[in-house]
Amino acid sequence: MASPLNAFWKDGPKTYLGLQVAGFPNMFTITGPGSPSVLTNMPVACEQHAEWITECIGHMREHGSARVETNPAAMVAWGEKVQEAAQATLLITAKSSWYLGANVPGKPRVFLPYAGGMAKYRQICADVAANGYNGFTFSAAG
Repeated sequence: MASPLNAFWKDGPKTYLGLQVAGFPNMFTITGPGSPSVLTNMPVACEQHAEWITECIGHMREHGSARVETNPAAMVAWGEKVQEAAQATLLITAKSSWYLGANVPGKPRVFLPYAGGMAKYRQICADVAANGYNGFTFSAAG
């Protein structure tokens, strides 16, 4: 039986910033699809995500929120940016790279990591937080 996330990702993984998936409130991913993950120093990527998530949870507490969820539009727009960044590399031309999901027969070929660089990604995440966590919705109850 497929999990709800597995079913949601049947056409390829979708996230906002590689941190959250629309429809899965309060579920954060660390170095998930759509983040620089394997294209950067992994401990640095993990630390950046853990710090960002910690600050987001702090924001929730400060504002009496019990739930955070990315919105579908932000997720789709970020997916487009991930694919756009991939087009600037030769990685997208690989015939059988797991970066594209090509290692699993029948899996959709979607470039998984954000190839725009860790410094740019870190700034994007910082800007999202500084702008009131745009792309995320907070609520008091589930």
